[in-house]
Amino acid sequence: MSKKNILCVVGARPNFMKIAPIMKALRAGPDPIPAKIVHTGQHYDEAMNKQFFADLGIPHPDINLEVGSGSHAVQTAEVMRRFEPVLDQEQPAAILVVGDVNSTIACALVAAKKGVAVIHVEAGLRSYDRGMPEEINRVLTDQISDLLYTTERAALANLTREGIDPKRVHFVGNVMIDTLHHNLQQAIPAAETLRDAGADISQGYALLTLHRPSNVDHEASLRDLLETMNIVSERLPVVFPLHPRTKSRIEQFGLNALLAKGRYFILPPVGYLHMLGLMREAKIVLTDSGGIQEETTALGVPCLTLRHNTERPITIDEGTNLIVGQSRQAILGATQDILATGGKAGRIPEYWDGHAAERIAAHLNAWLKNLPTTETA
Repeated sequence: MSKKNILCVVGARPNFMKIAPIMKALRAGPDPIPAKIVHTGQHYDEAMNKQFFADLGIPHPDINLEVGSGSHAVQTAEVMRRFEPVLDQEQPAAILVVGDVNSTIACALVAAKKGVAVIHVEAGLRSYDRGMPEEINRVLTDQISDLLYTTERAALANLTREGIDPKRVHFVGNVMIDTLHHNLQQAIPAAETLRDAGADISQGYALLTLHRPSNVDHEASLRDLLETMNIVSERLPVVFPLHPRTKSRIEQFGLNALLAKGRYFILPPVGYLHMLGLMREAKIVLTDSGGIQEETTALGVPCLTLRHNTERPITIDEGTNLIVGQSRQAILGATQDILATGGKAGRIPEYWDGHAAERIAAHLNAWLKNLPTTETA
């Protein structure tokens, strides 16, 4: 068994943006690291998956577990069940997981139980809200990881408070921003994305994304947010790529009429290059996505986070992000301030420079050479 062979796990679309620069960096240079991609199929929209892989130049997955949807327990268990024989067959020196989705913790658990080293990219982020399934995934994955790569220096304090040896932690920067830098020139102009929607964006627009259970799984919360967005749309048209989960809840709760009342331009889920163009040109972005908080900071675009916390505080402390929760007063007040003043300028955080994956590959190469040989049981 080659000590340098690793399996890189992806499961959901946010993972794709993180794995793209990593795979490129692992395969570059005079001493490439043999790596295969395992796609768990947690996000199972085949057309969207193909679009993201094409947009980002990610090699086609070597292995697809085709897990599909299910409850958190069912999905996590099924990923584990299907990943174990892959691990036995491939006999990697380590697995590399990114982010905080169910596939992340599921594959990390299988590897840890079988004595295979776990590498976690984007470690140490904390919202301190255990009501978020992603928070549980983050905490548990970090606890069983042998090597932890962080996006911001504050993550080290989170990890040491939880008893993790600082020697296992390495600050490398943000691989999502690597992807943004690499693709910014290829971003699709907003006018092109919105052409079929008949949108007039000559005076600008707000970009809205919603998918968190706390925002969309409860009728009262979703209704209140849509009513608030209707008021926002009186000032600025709202471009709204509709997540499948959100679309389902709107239909389930009978809230389609609310969308008809506002100045919305409803889009199906869009590819990465289209979304990048929409973010870059927006006057304001309103979101409950963690990744979009980071991308708007990198782009210098004002962002309002429709949550009561964030696992990415650097976007607040240094970037363009502001937490407004679900408060109508806070959302409307912040929107008015941004339209009047342009919002806070922010700055680009340390190591969000487009070279995080290169730092990972360089460190990982040396680390793997010193990793003891293990056999999966």
